[in-house]
Amino acid sequence: MDSSATSPFSARLAALAGAGHPQPAVAVTALVAALAVAAGRGPAGSAVLAAAVLTGQLSVGWSNDLVDLHRDRAAGRPDKPLATGRLAPGTVARAAGGALALCVPLSLAGGLAAGAVHLVGVVAAWAYNLGLKRTALSWLPYAVAFGLLPAFVTLGLPGRPWPAGWTLAAGALLGMGAHVANVLPDIEADLAAGVRGLPQRLGRGPCRVLAPVLLSAASVVLVLGPPGPVGRAGWATLAVSGGLAAVGALPGEAVRRGRLPFLATLGLALAAVALLVLSGTALT
Repeated sequence: MDSSATSPFSARLAALAGAGHPQPAVAVTALVAALAVAAGRGPAGSAVLAAAVLTGQLSVGWSNDLVDLHRDRAAGRPDKPLATGRLAPGTVARAAGGALALCVPLSLAGGLAAGAVHLVGVVAAWAYNLGLKRTALSWLPYAVAFGLLPAFVTLGLPGRPWPAGWTLAAGALLGMGAHVANVLPDIEADLAAGVRGLPQRLGRGPCRVLAPVLLSAASVVLVLGPPGPVGRAGWATLAVSGGLAAVGALPGEAVRRGRLPFLATLGLALAAVALLVLSGTALT
C-alpha cells in the first residue's frame, strides 16, 4: 500500500480529532462510564451511555470551533485545525451534525427518561456555544449539563430513580468549576474579542479564587454527601482534591496563563468518580 495515499486522510482524521476538544470529551465520557459501572448499569449499558456522551461531547467541541472560527483566525491560534486551514469548515460542520445525529438514538437507548435528560444537557452545551458564552449566564449550561449527568445514569435503572440530591449538586459545582478554570487562561483575549461571560466580567483575580472554591465545594459534597461515615479513602480524596483545586491559585505568570487550572479540574473530576467506584456508593 502506498503510504503517501493514506497520509492525507490520517492527517485530516488527526486534525478532526483535535478540533473535537478531545481532552474534555474523553474526561467526561470516562466520568459517565465510571458512574454507570458504579450504579450497576452493566458493561453493555455503560458502553451505550459512554458512546452517547462521547458523541454529544464531540458535537459540542466541533460546533465550538465552528462558532469561534473567525476569532481563532484573528488570534492566530496554531492549536485550532480550522483556524490554520488544516480542516475545511464544511468537514467540521458535517462531523458535528453526524455526531449529534448519533447522540440522539444512543442517548434514548439508555432509556427514554435518561436519554431526554442527557439531550437537555447537550442542548445546554450547544446553547453555550451559540450565544450564552457571551452573557453573564455563561455558567448555566455547565451547571445544567454536568448536574444532569448522574440522572442520565440512574434514570435507566429499574424504577427509573432520580439520583440523590448531593450527586446533582456535586455535578453542578464541578461544571461551574470547569467553566471558570477553562476560561481562566483566555480571559484577556476573550474580552478583546467581545466575549463577556461571567468569568470574563469578574476578571482574572476573582476567578483564580472562584475556581478552587467551586472545585473544593464539589469535593466536599462528593465525600460528605453519601450516607455513612467517611473512611480513610474519603479523607484522602479530599486532601488530593484540595491540592488539585489549589493549582489554580499558585503564584507565577506561567501558571496563571497556562492550562493547569483546567487540567486540575479534569483530575479532580476523575478522582471524585474513582472514589464513587471504589466505595461502591449508589447514586440513588
